Amino acid sequence: MRIGLQVPSFTWPGGAAQIAPKLAEIAQIADEGGFYSLWVMDHFFQIDVIGSPENDMLEGYSTLTYLAGKTSQVKLGTMVTGVIYRHPGLLVKTATTLDVLSGGRAYLGIGAGWFEREARGLGVPFPPLKDRFEMLEEALQITHQMWSGKVDAYTGKHYQLAETLCVPLPLSKPHPPILIGGLGEQKTLRMVAQYADACNLFDRIGWDNLQHKLDVLKGHCDALKRDYATIEKTSLSTVHLAPGQMNASEVIAHCRKLADLGIQHAIFNMPDVETITPLETFAKEIIPAVSGF
Repeated sequence: MRIGLQVPSFTWPGGAAQIAPKLAEIAQIADEGGFYSLWVMDHFFQIDVIGSPENDMLEGYSTLTYLAGKTSQVKLGTMVTGVIYRHPGLLVKTATTLDVLSGGRAYLGIGAGWFEREARGLGVPFPPLKDRFEMLEEALQITHQMWSGKVDAYTGKHYQLAETLCVPLPLSKPHPPILIGGLGEQKTLRMVAQYADACNLFDRIGWDNLQHKLDVLKGHCDALKRDYATIEKTSLSTVHLAPGQMNASEVIAHCRKLADLGIQHAIFNMPDVETITPLETFAKEIIPAVSGF
């Protein structure tokens, strides 16, 4: 099993002036400690489940490019980009740039988007959910066309591109893994089966629900004649390593249950990551223990 780190909050002691050095420290320790991946959210306001909208929030791809220069091994991605935030052609070019400058370490994390407050607040159009799913599917088609090296027009309902030129192409072969985040059974998981290399599921929905979502994904794969085994199954959850919360043994047991369901890549965020202590515990105790799962 692979272990990833998500950093969803940047409100740390010392204020804005200390964000860059602390983030670099977190990334370097994760990189050296055996974390497989490092993720930031693609939000512009902090989300309610993490903190106040007025809390510190960094733009995702600028942050990942900074982290690419501070690390050498860990994979880098957004968990996940809302399709409404960037025109697909520019998003693919941005993700390609990250992949090239990081030496082939990018993921493209993408979803339909949901945070209406930040969209309205910053003047980004926020169409109905039906339209956002249509936009997501077109964005996935554009991504595949651009990363294929084929330079041609793309004509969709929402997007029209005169020439899908992407030079240089990504270093990752055949392209950076495309990860779709979300739990929707009829559209999201069907798009995973049709277009993606990885899915991401919230493990807070519980073991039975996780199993059900994976079964639904397999059903879509079967219908599309896609090999279910070629899709990387990832999960996202919060772990607080502290007395009265969780200890390393409990996290290892949690990962064992995830692995038994078929999750191959468990991604965690930690409310006290800036203390560095939980990263050290993962590196010394948890990552070595779960690597064989």
